[in-house]
Amino acid sequence: MNVFRSSLSNMHGPQCCSSSRGVSLPSSLVLWAVFFLPLLKPGTAGIPGLSMYPISQLCKFCDRQSSSCNGTGSCMSDCDITSVCSSHQDVCVAIWVENGTGFTVETLCHSPSVSLYGIMLDDYNSSRCVMKEKNSTRGMVHICSCSEEECNDKLVFVSTAKDQALVYIILVSLLPLIVMGVLVAVVIHWHCVNRRRQLGRKWESNIKMCKPKAGGLDCRDTCAFMVDDDGSDSSSMHANNLNHNTEPLPIELDLLVGKGRFAQVYKAKLKQTSSAQFETVAVKIFPCEEYASWKNEKDIFFNKDLRHENILHFLTAEERKAEKQYWLITAFHPSGNLQEYLTRHVISWEELQALSSSLARGVAHLHSDRLASGRPKVPIVHRDLKSSNVLVKNDLTCCICDFGLALCLDSSLSVDDLANSGQVGTARYMAPEVLEARLNLENIESFKQTDIYSMALVLWEMTSRCETIGDVKDYEPAFGSKVRQHPYVENMKDSDRPDIPDSWLRHQGILAVCTTIKECWDHDPEARLTAHCVATRLAEIEEELDKLSSRSSSAEKIRYEVHIPVAMEIPEEEVKIFEIQNIIAADCSVSDK
Repeated sequence: MNVFRSSLSNMHGPQCCSSSRGVSLPSSLVLWAVFFLPLLKPGTAGIPGLSMYPISQLCKFCDRQSSSCNGTGSCMSDCDITSVCSSHQDVCVAIWVENGTGFTVETLCHSPSVSLYGIMLDDYNSSRCVMKEKNSTRGMVHICSCSEEECNDKLVFVSTAKDQALVYIILVSLLPLIVMGVLVAVVIHWHCVNRRRQLGRKWESNIKMCKPKAGGLDCRDTCAFMVDDDGSDSSSMHANNLNHNTEPLPIELDLLVGKGRFAQVYKAKLKQTSSAQFETVAVKIFPCEEYASWKNEKDIFFNKDLRHENILHFLTAEERKAEKQYWLITAFHPSGNLQEYLTRHVISWEELQALSSSLARGVAHLHSDRLASGRPKVPIVHRDLKSSNVLVKNDLTCCICDFGLALCLDSSLSVDDLANSGQVGTARYMAPEVLEARLNLENIESFKQTDIYSMALVLWEMTSRCETIGDVKDYEPAFGSKVRQHPYVENMKDSDRPDIPDSWLRHQGILAVCTTIKECWDHDPEARLTAHCVATRLAEIEEELDKLSSRSSSAEKIRYEVHIPVAMEIPEEEVKIFEIQNIIAADCSVSDK
């Protein structure tokens, strides 16, 4: 027989793969062997002198490999190598193992008289390879042995009576839970359907309230979801109900109105369930690869303490699996973002007051650790404040949007957690300590101070387009053409601050605003004002100027020139300006303490 194996090996050369326990044969040679081997059985006269050699077994023979067998029913080994066993005593063996990542199968020839991985083979005279669980030197495995040709190619898993009893016990135990789960699902479905009907009726009643009279203004854009601009509690409750919808809302995308690094923003129509009418909303669409940005912004919006008249009004979030997209649905503001608005419009002093004060109030609400009611609140930092992330509402106040990089300053955050937040934001609006990677991670106030710096640049952009400064130039973002259009972090490290020409300071209000801006973009983060102080100061500037305006007898009332002489007596008007600023600064210090 050894002569026979040698001839097979010589006949096929390198095509025949050898093993220490058998000879692996290509498929063509296996067919040849299967056809001619019966002629070599004992008593055959075909080849004299070979009848004394018993014929060895043909078995599947593959090293351990991944398998799709899951341990139930029957399955194939997926082994494509057939081997002639090296000993006539060998039988076919298969070993199935379940590990942490999947399943593996090993097929081989082995003698029943020798232990395999510490296991003695039994039932090896069977024609089927029936798996049995055994404890081996490799841990728990399923092993089978059989004596038919290639019988270890098909693996058979048989459930034991113990397993069947266990399954029966589990099913009986779970039956009450299953019934209860079905009942709960039915109740939830009924509640959702009923709630949706109620919302439909509310929407219709709100549309009727928002409809203009004949010849009046069309308020569909401003009445989106119970008139977002009024900041009413009913509007917030309405959005909160929407958050619990399990089915996608009937939304028709209308017009692309914005595109950023992570998402696109569309003006869209939210159709009513029982009528042909619709509400105008904004839909921010994230591709599937930007799931992390969508989730972070969604989680920020889902914080009920975020609601504020100067924060973008959130409606709901949806996973659009069919489109492989993630949606955020918010109120729509037709005036667009602040950058677009300043590009198109030169603003008045009153409009500057409204825009700047509302922006400061929005940032102050984010940074605050308490609500107006006194209830504790988790502070939030935006980390990407810029004019394109501020929307202009119909009443010419601001609301802050785009919270994809925002961070909740939870007390449970460690220094490592804060360090992993990274150097994020837009380079043009980054604070010096962020650009230079020297942010004080031990103090969460440091993150708020970076927002204050960014807000100062936005306030500068507003002021640069105010008609009160005199010669108003075309809109430019902070630093203008001093840096490239999309500067890198390295480009911004050597930048100073945007220019504030002396001509701006001829107006008392602008002078006070510019003084506030300078204190907000101070190189030392600790020296910057808080958002609450900025909001208070801007409000008090308006009050003080109203008082001066009412006492002034000049035609212009407020607007006049202020000259700062050198080594000369300070004019009475300038003394009044500094008195205003000192009073406000003192008030800020008291309120911050």
